[in-house]
Amino acid sequence: MHARFEAPAGGSIDTEVAVVGGGPVGTLIARELALLGIDVTILEKLPEPDGISKASTLHARTAQTLDRRGLLEAVQPGWYAASRDTRQPVRFHFASIFELDLSRVVEEGPVLVGSPQAYAQEIFAADAVRLGGRLRRDAELVGLVEHDDHVRLHLRAASSVETTLTARWVVGADGARSAVRKLAGIRFLGDGPTVAALMGEVRLLEPAAAPSGWRRTPRGWTLLWVDPHGLSRVCTYDYRGPHPNRHSRPTLEELRGEVERIAGRPVPMDSPAWISRFSDASLQAEHYRKGRVFLAGDAAHVHFPAGGQGVNLGLQDAVNLGWKLAAEIRGWAPDGLLDTYHAERYPVAADVLRNVRAQVALMDPDPRTDALRELFARLMRIDEVNTHLSTMVTGVGVTYPVGARDDDRLAGRMVPSRPLKTADGRTTLAALLRDGRPLLLDLVGDSGLRAVAGPWADRVNIVTAVAGGDAWGAQALLVRPDGYAVWSARGDSGDTAALRATLTRWFGPETW
Repeated sequence: MHARFEAPAGGSIDTEVAVVGGGPVGTLIARELALLGIDVTILEKLPEPDGISKASTLHARTAQTLDRRGLLEAVQPGWYAASRDTRQPVRFHFASIFELDLSRVVEEGPVLVGSPQAYAQEIFAADAVRLGGRLRRDAELVGLVEHDDHVRLHLRAASSVETTLTARWVVGADGARSAVRKLAGIRFLGDGPTVAALMGEVRLLEPAAAPSGWRRTPRGWTLLWVDPHGLSRVCTYDYRGPHPNRHSRPTLEELRGEVERIAGRPVPMDSPAWISRFSDASLQAEHYRKGRVFLAGDAAHVHFPAGGQGVNLGLQDAVNLGWKLAAEIRGWAPDGLLDTYHAERYPVAADVLRNVRAQVALMDPDPRTDALRELFARLMRIDEVNTHLSTMVTGVGVTYPVGARDDDRLAGRMVPSRPLKTADGRTTLAALLRDGRPLLLDLVGDSGLRAVAGPWADRVNIVTAVAGGDAWGAQALLVRPDGYAVWSARGDSGDTAALRATLTRWFGPETW
């Protein structure tokens, strides 16, 4: 463990943590660290925000996670889609087969949230700065050298001026082509591309005649979200093979030609705001941590954007890593805590990559796939199948191996937020986690449990509360800052020895 601001040999520390990448994942990690008083600097290579939002869908588990930081309402611009209530059916797709009802598996909060990533990342960045972090733009990472107690970063501005920055830790949240991952020598493993896809925002000249929505033909897919008064989002999926030159700049002519080829008729368009190319490459970093370097978001895992799962994975990476890294810097992290980041998040992303590969296969435009898609649509109407797929897409099935006893049914799971009454008034479990600290929630006024937890009061909030009914079927809960329980007491099974062992395992040795 490392004290803050201890200078490395021959130099000084510029920042405790350098987060490379100013997208939604990087800015949320920085916000998490700043919330806990950690000196953090965001390094973003763009001189100014580009306003591009390739992702805009937040699923239920991400919404629940953001609610535990008081950010859920903030990331929803008033002019965009509002949260959808869980009491109403929410139709969604698997492989563009719209037979899922996500609301069946969501017990808390909105099922879907509309939040353009360009909007969310500005919210996170502004909050990180408000809490004491720094945002440095026009700073492209071109070199990285790790030492025993620090990492030296070499940065280049658009003017070609180069500078250095020294950090105790580095988090790479700089996307699929991550410079951090490459410079740290972390391998990106998996399957290469087989699909060539384009996406852009353009003005449709005949919007009423455009093939709106999801359209599958034997030649591929077109996806058009038509705005007759402004820019429309246009996507194409070409299953004939990957882009011959993945890094070449796509043009309006290329996008227009692909739409025409797949749709079988001209679709006039002009005035592109931006156009990008992508693929179905399914890749994952071999390690999410190498020494003092961590990876999160697309720097750690990439896949075809089926169901909008990618940004959700990354935002949950951020909240999983933030409190653990802060604990290490603060000096109370138990041995191995930082390694639980890879242990917990790697399998979650691997599961998403598998379900996305299945979706890509089901979306094959070859007519020989028609019968399979028809069969799959019928299967999705079976409750058990609908529940299984909806749980995957929403992320509400995520659990972590926290080392609890076998009969602790809450441990490793996100604890649903419920109304509570405390000495300070009415609140919710989510609100009690907004300061980013662990929480011991005593629901029966057990002074013995509170006495056991007392030596951890410098890092764990200890709250006595009353919940309506049998809210969680528990007398007490120990909850991590990311909202996942690591211990619960129910009847005689929640002994004080188990609580003490769990506090030590997750939140370090007691303070005397």
